[in-house]
Amino acid sequence: MNTLADNTHAASARAGVLLVNLGTPDAPTPRAIRRFLAQFLADPRVIEIPRVLWLPILYGLVLPLRPRRLVHAYGQIWTDEGSPLLVFARRQARGLQTRLQAQFQTEIPVELAMSYGNPGIEAGLAALNAQDARRILLLPLFPQYSGTTTGAVMTAVFAGLKGQRWLPELRSVNSYHDDTGYIAALASSVRTHWQIHGRGQHLLMSFHGIPRHYVLAGDPYYCQCQRTARLLAEALQLEPGYWTVSFQSRFGKTPWIEPYTDARIKALAAAGTQTLDVLCPGFSADCLETLEEVSLRYKADFLNAGGRSFRYIAALNDDDAHLDALAGIAIRNLMQWLPDADSGVNVEQRQQRAKALEDAFYGR
Repeated sequence: MNTLADNTHAASARAGVLLVNLGTPDAPTPRAIRRFLAQFLADPRVIEIPRVLWLPILYGLVLPLRPRRLVHAYGQIWTDEGSPLLVFARRQARGLQTRLQAQFQTEIPVELAMSYGNPGIEAGLAALNAQDARRILLLPLFPQYSGTTTGAVMTAVFAGLKGQRWLPELRSVNSYHDDTGYIAALASSVRTHWQIHGRGQHLLMSFHGIPRHYVLAGDPYYCQCQRTARLLAEALQLEPGYWTVSFQSRFGKTPWIEPYTDARIKALAAAGTQTLDVLCPGFSADCLETLEEVSLRYKADFLNAGGRSFRYIAALNDDDAHLDALAGIAIRNLMQWLPDADSGVNVEQRQQRAKALEDAFYGR
C-alpha cells in the first residue's frame, strides 16, 4: 500500500501513459518460455475453460512439453538486443513520449508494460506513481479489442492498483481498429512494400485468431478485424477478389474463427497464386507470430504448395507514421487533462500552499 511519501498532496497532478503489449519470454530458453507461458495461459481472460479442467492440462501436458518445442522458434527471431517485440515496444514508448512532450510542451511520462513477462503492469504503474502521475491513460497496443488482450490488460491494471490507497484517474483506449492515422500508416507500409518489391498477385491480411465461441459470447474482435481490413482495402483502392482476411495462431482443438491463415495460404497457391503479399494488421510490433509463424513457416507452406514468391510486409513497429498515429490517439485522450486543471492558478504557489497544509497537519 502506498504511503504519503509515495503520493504527496502537494505534488502536481501529472498525466502519464501506460503503453501495454502482450509480452515475451525473457530469453529463448525452456525455463524462460515456460515461465512466460505459465503466466499467459493461466489467465482466465485468455483461456476460458473452467480452472478445474484447464489447470491440470496446462501444468500436466502443455508446460512440460511446449516450451522445449518453442526454443527453436524463438531462437530464430531473437536479436542481439533481445526479443523483437520488446525491442520495438521500447522504441515505441520513447517515440510516443517525444511526440507528447512536443505537443504539450511538458513532460508526459510514458511507461512500457507487458501483460505477461517483464516489464510487468504493476511495475509500470509503480513507475508512473513514482512520477506523480495521478491521471493515467492506458494505451494497449491491440488495435482490435478482444477480452483476451485489451480486456486482460484492464483486468490486470485494476488488480495492480488494488493495494493503492489513492487511486489515479484512469482512461483507457478500448480499440483503434478504424482510427484514420492507424489505417493510413498501414496503407503507407503496403505502398512502400510495393514500391520496393512490386505488387503481388494477392494481399492476405492475417489477424491473430481467437476461439469461435468467444465471438459468439459477444467479443467484438472478429467484426473489428473485418472493418480494419475493409478500410485498408478502400485506402489502397483494392479491387474485389485481390485481398483476403484470415486468422492465424490457433491453439488446441476447439474451433477458432475462420478462415485459417495456413489453410488459406495453401489454397491460394493451389489456385495459381504465384506471388503473395502478407500483412498482419493486428500486430503493432513484430514478434514470434509474425516473424516465425508467418514469415518462415507459412512461407514454406506456400512454396511447398506451388507458390513462387511469398513476401511478408513488416508490422508497423517504430515507423514514424505508426508513432504519429499512436501519438494522435493519446493526444485526443489527454487533451481534457492537460494543461493542469488548475492552470488559472500558479502551479508553484498551489504546491507551496498544499505543502504548508501537509506540514501543519503532520506537525512538521
